[in-house]
Amino acid sequence: MNGRQILPVAGQAQVRAYARKTTLRHPGALAAALGLHALAAVAGLAVPWLLGDLVQGVQDGTGIDVPAVVAAIAAFLVLQGVLIRFAVYASSRLGEKVLAELREEFVSRVLGLPLSTVERAGSGDLITRTSRDVDALSRTVRHAVPETMIALVTCVITLGALVLTGPLLMLPSLLAVPFLWISTRWYLKRARDGYLRESAAYADMTDGLTETVNGARTVEALGLRERRHRRTDADIARSWEAERYTLGLRMIWFPIVELGYVVPIVATLVAGGLFHIQGWVSLAQVTAATLYVQQLIDPLDRLLMWIDELQVGGASMARLLGVAEVPEDREAGTGVPDGEELRADGVRYAYREGHDVLHGIDLVVRPGERLAMVGPSGAGKSTLGRLLAGIHGPRTGSVTVGGTPLVELPLDDLRGHVALVTQEHHVFRGTLRDNVLIARPEAGEPEVRAALSAVDAWEWVSALPGGLETVVGSGGEPVSAAQAQQIALARLVLADPHTLVLDEATSLLDPRAARSLERSLAAVLEGRTVIAIAHRLHTAHDADRVAVVEEGRVAELGSHDDLVRTGGSYAALWSTWHGTPS
Repeated sequence: MNGRQILPVAGQAQVRAYARKTTLRHPGALAAALGLHALAAVAGLAVPWLLGDLVQGVQDGTGIDVPAVVAAIAAFLVLQGVLIRFAVYASSRLGEKVLAELREEFVSRVLGLPLSTVERAGSGDLITRTSRDVDALSRTVRHAVPETMIALVTCVITLGALVLTGPLLMLPSLLAVPFLWISTRWYLKRARDGYLRESAAYADMTDGLTETVNGARTVEALGLRERRHRRTDADIARSWEAERYTLGLRMIWFPIVELGYVVPIVATLVAGGLFHIQGWVSLAQVTAATLYVQQLIDPLDRLLMWIDELQVGGASMARLLGVAEVPEDREAGTGVPDGEELRADGVRYAYREGHDVLHGIDLVVRPGERLAMVGPSGAGKSTLGRLLAGIHGPRTGSVTVGGTPLVELPLDDLRGHVALVTQEHHVFRGTLRDNVLIARPEAGEPEVRAALSAVDAWEWVSALPGGLETVVGSGGEPVSAAQAQQIALARLVLADPHTLVLDEATSLLDPRAARSLERSLAAVLEGRTVIAIAHRLHTAHDADRVAVVEEGRVAELGSHDDLVRTGGSYAALWSTWHGTPS
């Protein structure tokens, strides 16, 4: 593994309990499906019985109405086909219903994940769970579960028929038990962990490929191609080793299982012949018993084949259920903020234990104030911004709004007080109107237009073929990075939180457009608290106060004019950026 924190995986007991609860959630539909499969299995038992009677009649020389027997066999086969059709329909309908519920629950769990956890886990693991694991679970629910139920019902009923035909004739079929029982237990003991390793290796590979594709220009510019090749080769090698292991398990298990199918048929024929010679059983019984044992091969083969698929599905379900095991990063609190003053007291934060990136920061942001945070790259500006927006909780110290810690506010309440916009934006597949309304679905068209106008976006939006109804996102009307940034800012204006943290939120616009947009935003956000993390110092020039962050500390704090007169770090930055001698 590459050391990245992976999201939790649920235990076997939890997976079994959840599968049992989900299956029993629809008892009526489950009973109907099992009942239809049982009737189909019973209808299939008539054919070996009739054939046995036919063979016995031929041997005894008694008159047999062959056309009647053939007609009866045909009737039972047709009946079995009709019952199987309705049984499969009932099973599939139940499976789709259960699968829809599983997907809805998983989406709900994913959307409820703490953002800090998502960032630490990385995209590879989460993408693998939402794609590969969901697909694997879909196959299991759609096919493996109903097929397993069918096989189990058919096996039980066929074994019952075999016992009724002649208890002695069931004894030879027991020779298959050691082959099937021992080999299957050996396989199941190893398969789950093998498939979990396979999924984890695939997640690592996806993560590495995603990083390489997203950072393709950086990889090319810095000559990192060979290093990324080595990383990809190593990830593929781990994935290959994991898949090779599970394939090796199947290559041992499957041949033993196949041998377990052949032995009972041969044993039943040989033993049945000996029993018949001794006069213990009739020829009809031997014929029917042999056909029943042969008939067991298909459901038993399907049962064991789908057991393998159940292992894949079980591993995928464990990974999907594991999402719910992520601990909350917010504490349950009942406090109500008294005002909108944002305060950081003695704040320290570390992405890795023992490596603080913020070192005891104290900062008070007054309601309605415009605060700019500037400083060199890696100084901790964005990290501090995320703590002030409530994305992360501090390692020590506190970040409060109106005296209430941000980590004690439910997310819905928190976003009414503080919201964060970064330079990373996503445009969802749908109309442009829907993309803006994500922030406040009940808003009307005048409010949507006002929000887009506030971020200087209405001109290009109104020029689109469908205006607000234009479909954007994947496969829709292309939207540039700068336009996506404006859409994100329009959402923020529509959400109307009291405090906004803008982490280089206009960085993708050209300087002139960014300057115009910031002035428009300032007019719309009048009275709101704005914390702007900026690399363009005209943002700091327009702010009420400027906080200079260096090496995880607030090195300077004051107005633009005061800091320039002081002649410290900010004055040097301003002089360099403004092109005047220091």
